[in-house]
Amino acid sequence: MSANINSIKEEIESYLVSNQEELEQYRQRFIGRKNILASLFAEMKNIPAEQRKEYGQQINELKEAATVKFQELIQSLEDEQSVGQEKHPDLTLPPQPDTLGGIHPLSATRSEIIRIFERIGFNVSEGPEIEDDWHNFTALNFPENHPAREMQDTFFIRKKPDIALRTHTSSVQVRVMESERPPIRTLSPGRVYRNEAISARAHCVFHQVEGLFIDEGVSFADLKQTLYYFVKELFGKQTKVRFRPSYFPFTEPSAEMDITCIICGGEGCNICKHTGWVEIGGAGMVDPQVLENSGIDSKKYSGFAFGMGIERITMLKYQIRDLRLFTENDVRFLRQFSSLT
Repeated sequence: MSANINSIKEEIESYLVSNQEELEQYRQRFIGRKNILASLFAEMKNIPAEQRKEYGQQINELKEAATVKFQELIQSLEDEQSVGQEKHPDLTLPPQPDTLGGIHPLSATRSEIIRIFERIGFNVSEGPEIEDDWHNFTALNFPENHPAREMQDTFFIRKKPDIALRTHTSSVQVRVMESERPPIRTLSPGRVYRNEAISARAHCVFHQVEGLFIDEGVSFADLKQTLYYFVKELFGKQTKVRFRPSYFPFTEPSAEMDITCIICGGEGCNICKHTGWVEIGGAGMVDPQVLENSGIDSKKYSGFAFGMGIERITMLKYQIRDLRLFTENDVRFLRQFSSLT
């Protein structure tokens, strides 16, 4: 009987398979319900009592060896199949496209705005996104009781002293005026934060670009001609511009700038609320007190400032109707701009 066990053990150890059919034959012979080991267990009753323990141990070891060998055969068969697939790929399968990332539409618009203003002498300045009260509010003529200073409008990091996420990039302009002497001609693009409900037309995180020009004899006519040039370069020569009187704490006089709706061509649609005009930003002459706050002689120098939302410009340029699409990282949306440079 011991010779029979050794013979089966050698057969198990030397067993090889090359396909699933041979693997199934092994399973039926050594592991299946009617496997060869079952006949060995049936012989237990014919073994002398003093030898049954040793005999049973030998059968159990043989059964365990058969199970381990089965797992090895499965693995070897899978390895052979995977190697075969590498050597003989399925040429009928469709190719995997080598997709590359593209420039985000906000980044593309930001770069285009910068290029337009650089052509007329503006340079780019940047500043911190976490600002103090002086640069974000006080130096810009925001009074102590102004609503923008309240918690419902501003993300404060520390209330005393007032440290907050900047609500506009005008704070960068203050830093530039403090560190440089006129003439100053700078553009300040960047991310800003306001405590607003997120919707199709508003977000708590968005992007602005603000411009500043300070020199001797700067007038409102210079401001208008600068913005006329920008609008026609960005949206086309046919685009019309209008200015409406407005109020900002840091400019006087102040105006809001509208352009003809590029969705409907000025005929009226739901985007322009059937007026034919869309607001894109605000502008005005820098208040003399803001110049003095920054250490610039307001009797010698004058200047203008303007600001606009990059999201608003991008929505108009590419006819996007939901501002939330810019931050949701929906690949279906982003792929539409893969050709942007």
